[in-house]
Amino acid sequence: MNLQRIPIFVAIMLVSALCLWHTATADEHNHVYERGEEVVAWMNTVGPIHNRQETYPYYQLPFCRGNSAVEHHHETLGEALQGMDLINSGIPIRYLEPVAQGTICRKTFDGPELSAMRYAVTNQYWFTIRGWLIYMRFFSVDDLPVNSPVGIRSSEISLDNKERIDKLHIYTHKKFVIEYNDDRAIPGNEIEVPPNNKPLDVEFTYSVEWNPTETRFKDRFQRLLETDFFEHTVHWLSIYSSFVMVLFLTGLVSLILLRTIKRDYARYDREEGLDDFDRDLGDDYGWKQVYGDVFRQPPRLMLMSALMGTGCQLVILSGVVILYTIMGDLYVERATILTATIFLYALTSGIAGYTSARYYARYNGREWVRNVLLTASIWPGAVFLIGGYINSVAIYYSSSRAIAFSIILAMVAIWVFLCFPLTLLGAIVGRNWGAKADFPCRVVNIPRPIPDKVWYAEPMIIIAMGGILPFGSIFIEMYFIFTSFWTYKIYYVYGFMLLVFIILLIVSACVAIVSTYFLLNSEDHRWHWLSFMTCASTSVYVYIYSFYYFFAKTKMTGMFQTSFYFGYTALISLGLFCMLGFVGHSAASLFVRRIYQNVKID
Repeated sequence: MNLQRIPIFVAIMLVSALCLWHTATADEHNHVYERGEEVVAWMNTVGPIHNRQETYPYYQLPFCRGNSAVEHHHETLGEALQGMDLINSGIPIRYLEPVAQGTICRKTFDGPELSAMRYAVTNQYWFTIRGWLIYMRFFSVDDLPVNSPVGIRSSEISLDNKERIDKLHIYTHKKFVIEYNDDRAIPGNEIEVPPNNKPLDVEFTYSVEWNPTETRFKDRFQRLLETDFFEHTVHWLSIYSSFVMVLFLTGLVSLILLRTIKRDYARYDREEGLDDFDRDLGDDYGWKQVYGDVFRQPPRLMLMSALMGTGCQLVILSGVVILYTIMGDLYVERATILTATIFLYALTSGIAGYTSARYYARYNGREWVRNVLLTASIWPGAVFLIGGYINSVAIYYSSSRAIAFSIILAMVAIWVFLCFPLTLLGAIVGRNWGAKADFPCRVVNIPRPIPDKVWYAEPMIIIAMGGILPFGSIFIEMYFIFTSFWTYKIYYVYGFMLLVFIILLIVSACVAIVSTYFLLNSEDHRWHWLSFMTCASTSVYVYIYSFYYFFAKTKMTGMFQTSFYFGYTALISLGLFCMLGFVGHSAASLFVRRIYQNVKID
């Protein structure tokens, strides 16, 4: 079992490893082999090269099996959710024993099988092996993934009528070239498919070649990382431009706080020295005029509280996962990031309950049970609705991405026995010990009328314009993340992601403060939802960008891949909505409390 995959059992596994040090046998877990021991080639999935998420079980195509019994292999919840059902290929590979030409099996393709292979080659199906080469979507030796095509499509010009004739070929030979360092492995024939469905006899063969290498086992994944793409000059320039944006916005906020607010204080202090008659004739305007309404309970308080709690949890979860990935190189192991994210989400559920209940009680919310239920279910509910739709499509297409009912029950159990109790516990703590309404100004009984203002000071315009700057700070990084997630590139520059994540939070906080000041200065006290939505609107621009990326940068086709792409992109955008909304509202809340606690109120 991988130590990074299930951190809870680190101590137990370490003691077990020490006890069994001398008796351990070679397998894909400890990656240590002795001459002649079996090296398993795990076949994963097969599917169109341009539709990365449209995957099917390896033996859904009529490939023949080796001599060993069919053995399915997956270890973690993340692997099951990503459709990684590894199957032992049965190819007899022994450590440091080369094979010049071996037979996997012989098979006769009938009409339906030939049609399936013809469709796979025509639609550019690839397979993956966890290890080395050849033909499907995923094949694996010693946990190192390799992609290879099922076959190839070629064209010839007929000598008789000069017409173009398409010919389809399937690869029948798997050539394994495996490098090894001491006791650790570091992981072209073809046949034409006839245009008719006459039975075709096929012999599948393989060869194994072992080459020594100086590459250390822990560095075996480096060959799959595309440094020229992810560490390109453009990537560095995007980080630099985002940093300049942060300096600009922080300078603008500092200008507002140090000069504009200071000037407002001076003006209000002068007015305090005037008598009532002179004060009425004075220049009385600005954010001070709404002091009696600025801390009024926001509309839809329960929804706001649930979004604030969820956003706080997701911000902390994202930061922890990014740091954990940087320290542990989780991208090397199968589905480890997803598995870690699920359990960390469950463990941080108390943060959502605490933040939501604390916010709800500060504004005198009374239905705290409903508030807890909404907070605990708003994000899992969105995941269930979107994921349920996509899972239904996957089941219809018989895809390996279809989530088994047992896995769904496991997810429900995690929510029932871990997420909800922790959310309830956090809510109890937040409601009883963190809910003191210590606002610097009292709330008047009758709300102050909101005066008319210019069109660009309207809340909807501020919200629409406010999301542009945060989106601009992550625009370039979005391209790299999308390219990694929706294609076959492995994202590994999590240091860049951490910097962009911090920049995004700072930019969002600054935008929220500036937007809130402009709104209050126009004597409009409706800052709660505005500060939330101004930053949350960044998620709308991210989703709009996903449409551009889909049509301009990819070759995805079909209902399954389209549903998967736009469904999970919508889920990511919803997560950004909650996170950035929380950051914006929290920053604006600190700003509002700060400026009003220094104003003399009659």
